[in-house]
Amino acid sequence: MVDILIREYEEDDWQEVRRIHDLARPIELEGSCDPRAFVPLADDEKDLEQFEQCRKLVASAAGRILGFVGVSEDEVGWLYVDPEDSGKGIGRKLLREGVRQIRTKASVYVLKGNTPALNLYASEGFARVSKFDSENNGYPCVVLKLSQI
Repeated sequence: MVDILIREYEEDDWQEVRRIHDLARPIELEGSCDPRAFVPLADDEKDLEQFEQCRKLVASAAGRILGFVGVSEDEVGWLYVDPEDSGKGIGRKLLREGVRQIRTKASVYVLKGNTPALNLYASEGFARVSKFDSENNGYPCVVLKLSQI
């Protein structure tokens, strides 16, 4: 594969980042929440506000965006990779850079049934610190909070 560049998000990235989110989000919900909980990022006011407030980095190769991560002061809030490019280490690269940007022990919230994400975070030194019932656009789900050990 071509070298992957991690760089700051730019406003011109919006359409591609939104597309990646909207392709990957239903996969994230599988086994965790009713699929009707999916709302495109551009139409989800709460998520869009959180997205806009976080610091975002994108992974690109040969001028094409492959995924993105969003971080806040101590939390990884967004980590999505184009499903076409999943399993190639892009999420891991984004996660590592996002955690490096945080500069303290990071935490993340993950849907209980999102096994690929849970495996990635565990392999990068995150462990479960709590579990709670929540809802996603009106549909029940179980969320795990993970923190770096």
